[in-house]
Amino acid sequence: MIGRGIVCECAGVSACPDGAPNGTCTTQPGGYCFVTVEELYDENGILVPERTAGCLPPDESGFMQCKSSQVPHQSPKVIECCEKDLCNRRLHPQLPEPPPDMTDAPGPHPAAPAGQTVLLAAALCVALLAFLAAFWLLFRRRRRGCKRPPSPPAPAPHADISSGSGSGLPLLVQRTVAKQIQMVESIGKGRYGEVWSARWRGEKVAVKVFFTTEEASWFRETEIYQTVLMRHENILGFIAADIKGTGSWTQMLLITDYHENGSLHDYLQTVVLDPQSLMTMAYSIVSGLAHLHMDIFGTKGKPAIAHRDIKSKNILVKRNGQCAIADFGLAVRYVAERNEVDIAPNTRVGTRRYMAPEVLDEKLDVSNFEAFKMADVYSLGLVLWELCRRCAAGGRAPLVEPYALPYHDRVPPDPSFEDMHAAVVVRRERPPVPARWRACPALAAVAALLPECWHHNPPVRLTALRVKKTLARCRAEDAGKLV
Repeated sequence: MIGRGIVCECAGVSACPDGAPNGTCTTQPGGYCFVTVEELYDENGILVPERTAGCLPPDESGFMQCKSSQVPHQSPKVIECCEKDLCNRRLHPQLPEPPPDMTDAPGPHPAAPAGQTVLLAAALCVALLAFLAAFWLLFRRRRRGCKRPPSPPAPAPHADISSGSGSGLPLLVQRTVAKQIQMVESIGKGRYGEVWSARWRGEKVAVKVFFTTEEASWFRETEIYQTVLMRHENILGFIAADIKGTGSWTQMLLITDYHENGSLHDYLQTVVLDPQSLMTMAYSIVSGLAHLHMDIFGTKGKPAIAHRDIKSKNILVKRNGQCAIADFGLAVRYVAERNEVDIAPNTRVGTRRYMAPEVLDEKLDVSNFEAFKMADVYSLGLVLWELCRRCAAGGRAPLVEPYALPYHDRVPPDPSFEDMHAAVVVRRERPPVPARWRACPALAAVAALLPECWHHNPPVRLTALRVKKTLARCRAEDAGKLV
């Protein structure tokens, strides 16, 4: 008999399902009830405790959130979990007491006897000498430690390195990866944190270091990457996730494959594409998105996933000219068994410039998973437009437009929600399609898809799979002409 979920008190808009008022929620079987207390600034700038209650999932991310009190947060926060109906009504987690004020009260102090002064001075000298000796030993050990012992041999090409729940290393191995990573240099910063190039077992890897305020994004991205059958050549390869820290600081790490060409946004600013490169990149991006959107049924099936933040900065360029989709901090999953959309609580929102009309108009039906897929296809259309602008075709002196973001000539460089709403929803503007694109078969084929990708009416838009099949046919026809 399948166990039932437990009923929990929910308090706070972000913890109650669909933003419902305070009441109750029901967990998945094996889930947890939780209560958090966090100190936040009110309207008057005074720190006040805020209580939130709700449900957590039964998987590893829920368990790790229950344990998150063990790591320091940017603002004081404590969490407690329990596993019985409405048990969190009785939970009252207490924030840690601030350290006592060691400042002495003003006033005269009695003079210490001469003997005590000598003893105190001697004790301070001994302590200083011990500190210097410990520092010297630590320095020598650090210098010796720079010569790392050889790494264990890499697994054989056909060895099973699955975590059992999706792509990446086994979970126990992931817990030790942070200690083996050697950071090399920072290669990018964003709203969520910072990306570093690093070395692990002699190989180059990318390490995404999340801010402590972005715990929800780290949990969600790790959860999505560990989904069964997630691995695909056009989705960024996941290696491990880990938390690294001491008593004073914490780093949440996500370790992935490293691609030296960087993001598509950076790549297109300096590189001009030929028609073949355009088709290779476009087809690989659509293939990755179609794999995400597809649900695979079976004993170890894969749920359908919508990305919710498709843009050129979240797509990486591989050495073979193909692309890989990255950044799943906002992704949602469709659980077919329960006919339910799994949306993780997260304060992040997508990129305004790439938001679909129904998102800008706040009319997207969050209970309908197909709506999220249609919004992804709108964003895909804008990325394909960016690719087309950088494709040179025709004549001895081929024409090519300079790189530009979608709506660069319609909205400010950092558009507000209102700017995008006015351009996309009210005026129904879309990026222009130059006449020269129709003269090149490859450009014309991609350009013909754009109006059906960014159509104002979501049900009219093509599916990612339909776009993939159309591009596959165009590539086959071009290959036939070359033979």
